Amino acid sequence: MKVKVFDESHEKDLEEAINNFLDDEMEIIDIKYSVSVSIFSEEQIYCFSALILYK
Repeated sequence: MKVKVFDESHEKDLEEAINNFLDDEMEIIDIKYSVSVSIFSEEQIYCFSALILYK
């Protein structure tokens, strides 16, 4: 089993990174998603991440 972690600041970037990584020959065991938000000064900062377990 292997693990791949993705961390992006926009959900579309996360989607693109995962789609570029995925391969028809790999066996996906599980995908975990997480979204976090923080505030810096007056700006909201988002973190979209995913962990993929695969063989």
